Amino acid sequence: MNFIVLGAGAIGCYVGGRLASQGHTVCLVGRPHALEPIALQGLRVTDLDGLDQQVPPTALRMATTLADAVPRAQSVVLLCVKSGATEAAARELAAACPPGTPVISLQNGVDNVARLAALAPGLKVLAGMVPYNVVLRGAHVHRATAGHLQLQRDEVTEGLAPLLNAAGLATVLPYDIRSVQWGKLLLNLNNPVNALSNLPLREELLDRDCRFVFAALQSEALVAMARAGISPAKVTAVSPRLLPHVLRLPNWLFTRLARRMLQIDEKARSSMWDDLEAGRVTEIDAICGAVVRLAAQHGGQAPLSARMCELLGGPRLRLTGREMRNALGLA
Repeated sequence: MNFIVLGAGAIGCYVGGRLASQGHTVCLVGRPHALEPIALQGLRVTDLDGLDQQVPPTALRMATTLADAVPRAQSVVLLCVKSGATEAAARELAAACPPGTPVISLQNGVDNVARLAALAPGLKVLAGMVPYNVVLRGAHVHRATAGHLQLQRDEVTEGLAPLLNAAGLATVLPYDIRSVQWGKLLLNLNNPVNALSNLPLREELLDRDCRFVFAALQSEALVAMARAGISPAKVTAVSPRLLPHVLRLPNWLFTRLARRMLQIDEKARSSMWDDLEAGRVTEIDAICGAVVRLAAQHGGQAPLSARMCELLGGPRLRLTGREMRNALGLA
């Protein structure tokens, strides 16, 4: 297969690296400074289960624009740019790709596919959900948590799923990808908490005040989803309705009931922390902003998510869990 990964960040390099290691043609499209170490050293791909693969630079194509990647009729584009870059990517896709080219969004958020389809109507845009945390440092990409890729069920993805599974990218095709996206968004509500806490994910989840903020954001989002008639899918071992209650438990009980949730590399952090640290625009609008918009569309409000948008939209902040609770009015 000929895969073009548009957005050679952590997710793009992990997925692209696994596919290239199985002999598929993979072109990573990204910024020159991100591609340079990979062009020199190849790509080291590791995970928390002990995988350690070295993909030589000769096994990967690299380009700084989609046009330079030369999309062909049989190409599949894996879109891995941040949600804030979706519209620019859609215009680039519409200009460079042959009609009918499959584009699979592996992005956070619930609105990207609609935005892509509106700006690139000639392409076959499909939704996906990436469940795991991935860290990219230079030419080393590491999957730090577990889970299965979930892709919108379609004849294209039915053909791709066996290839992805064979490459070690465990993949399932749910019948309702929209509910899966909202289920993932509930988990992504921890991203701003992690970013503000300045803690590794595991350490942050062991801080009950941080978990209390995470749980409150989830509870608010669940109310908005219920108003909208959305039933979020179960994407963890705990059902979406029970998860806020589990998060609020005292540590001695939480650590016993949420062992799988805590199976995270000790140094792993959220992608939003990476963006905040690098001074980049975060995906807060695609996550908390989506909850605010959903609530408003159905006559409600989401003040906690709105406040998180404010906190992440201004100067860089670092807050303890207790300070976050105070900032959101959660006594």
